[in-house]
Amino acid sequence: MSEVTVARVGDQGMVLLRGEITALDGVLGAVGLPVPEPRRIGRGGGRAVAWMSPDEALVLCPADEARDVAARMTEAAGDAFVTVADVSDARAVFDLRGPWADEALAKLTPADLAAVEEDEMRRSRLAQVAGAFWREEGGWRIVCFRSVGTYVHDLLDNAVAGGPLAPA
Repeated sequence: MSEVTVARVGDQGMVLLRGEITALDGVLGAVGLPVPEPRRIGRGGGRAVAWMSPDEALVLCPADEARDVAARMTEAAGDAFVTVADVSDARAVFDLRGPWADEALAKLTPADLAAVEEDEMRRSRLAQVAGAFWREEGGWRIVCFRSVGTYVHDLLDNAVAGGPLAPA
């Protein structure tokens, strides 16, 4: 039987952007990104931006670029009512990969994973904590607060160790 793997990702930079989503065009444009559609991930310039809520977007970039990305977006914001924050160190990121990764993640979240399309961001619960995830080649990328990172890692390990669900 093929295995599903859980791996902590250490090189994911994340910059949180809060403000009127329609006013964020210039701020995101400063780093080559479009304003994402609701619950979608937009791409550009080797980076991605995820729609998190009507007034929140999360820029995904290499970790070593996060500080520069945040500075460029802050400069582009000027006097606009926008908050830009490098949250890379405040989040834990995991990759869940393998032939039954969907089933392993489904053990932890009430979200309908079959309905999650490629480049769609989903915010939901991971057992008892908040998390966000999106489908990637061969599995899922999962983000949670760093303060619950060990808990989420253990949840994912347990979901994988239990193997796929037996057919009914």
